[in-house]
Amino acid sequence: MSDTPGKQNTAAFYGQAVASFAVAMAATAIGIYQLSADAWVRGFLAIAVLYLVTSAFTLAKVIRDRQEGAAAPAYAPFEKR
Repeated sequence: MSDTPGKQNTAAFYGQAVASFAVAMAATAIGIYQLSADAWVRGFLAIAVLYLVTSAFTLAKVIRDRQEGAAAPAYAPFEKR
């Protein structure tokens, strides 16, 4: 998290985001499990969903870090003020 003051998410918003993510992952897992296909097809879909989730988290982190880096002044220890 950054130390800069700004908008802070409420606990309700955070809880809603976590619950929404959990429901989406559970619904996808149940859907893949109930799919009438071979086990290797269901396994492939499960791995694809996990890859999509991890890459989405990574992309969100990279975008957040870039925005925070653009807002913060560059660190220059030898510059005179």
